[in-house]
Amino acid sequence: GGRRVPTAGSSEKPAVPGDDIELTIDRDIQWAAQSAIAEQVEKSGADRGYVIVQDTRTGEVLAMANAPGFDPNDLTRARSTAMGNAALQDVYEPGSTAKVMSMAAVLEEKKARPDTRVEVPNRLHRGDRLFKDDVDHPTWYLTLNGVLAKSSNIGTILATGQLGATQSEANKVLYSYLDKFGIGRPTGLNYPGESRGILARPEAWSTSQQYTIPFGQGLSLNAMQAASVYSTIANGGVRITPTLVRGTKGPDGRFTPAPAPEQTRVISAETAKTLAEMLESVVDDQEGTGTKAKIPGYRVGGKTGTSNRVDPATGRYKGYTASFAGFAPADNPRITVYCAIQNPTKGSYFGGQICGPIYKTVMEFALKTLQVAPTGTAPAG
Repeated sequence: GGRRVPTAGSSEKPAVPGDDIELTIDRDIQWAAQSAIAEQVEKSGADRGYVIVQDTRTGEVLAMANAPGFDPNDLTRARSTAMGNAALQDVYEPGSTAKVMSMAAVLEEKKARPDTRVEVPNRLHRGDRLFKDDVDHPTWYLTLNGVLAKSSNIGTILATGQLGATQSEANKVLYSYLDKFGIGRPTGLNYPGESRGILARPEAWSTSQQYTIPFGQGLSLNAMQAASVYSTIANGGVRITPTLVRGTKGPDGRFTPAPAPEQTRVISAETAKTLAEMLESVVDDQEGTGTKAKIPGYRVGGKTGTSNRVDPATGRYKGYTASFAGFAPADNPRITVYCAIQNPTKGSYFGGQICGPIYKTVMEFALKTLQVAPTGTAPAG
């Protein structure tokens, strides 16, 4: 009828067998992480939560769990806020889990040692602000190790103030370490939609940011970046770019491993070992904030975090982010586990109380699954 047949002149290429992608995710550890975070998010009445498990020696991501989740087979019931990968797309202020980077800078620059004495008043006036710790207290006479174990904001401000002759110089030094740890930069996973976090240049830090950034407020990151910080310390101070893909398998069944991830030295092996011992005291010391993360038979290093949270809907502070990060065995690390819960509204909102038990559950499961034996050595004194 003078009309062109729609398919006339078209050509087709026959389908060819493609490659299968083999992920680094461990199915069993992923299940344990997903179960633990889903249960705690519901129990806490929280907006959401995430758990990352990483192999400290290879950078491989063994689990990346988000809650609440959704059924990909029934998207009609899925909430838009639950879709995507929140562990890589959400950015938030980490709070005290970030203090380990401040301590790394102080130790690496040789401005203090773990036994250096720090006098911590109940209030500290800096700039136009009055800073305080989570609890009111008489003047504490602590060591630098004690500052980390008790998670003192004031002690951390005082310690990082030693990084330069002026506050401006100290800011630049601290920024250089945050940058090397991967804050404010893509993780290297090349995951679609991943957020790089927020870390302003030091010359742009406000009066308050100069003193809040050392204890984890005034900068933002995602859960994978937070986990990578602890894996770097566990790996002797060398940051391995995280990876989710182990390799590909072609139609002929031949396996092709993924390119080796990039490695960058962030701090010296000596500083990393010292930090690991300091983090061990957070969990092992009865006055530490991470005692609920203890694992019988294993030496554990970790850090709690409880930070003020910016509500994405209003852009104002509302509620808290609770978190816990750590690795085990502390003296010969194999596994890093990071947990964060956004806006818990029932029960405790402290990281040590609601994320510490998740860390313990997931870490115990991962250690058994990977058959990591206890080192048998005594905890650091």
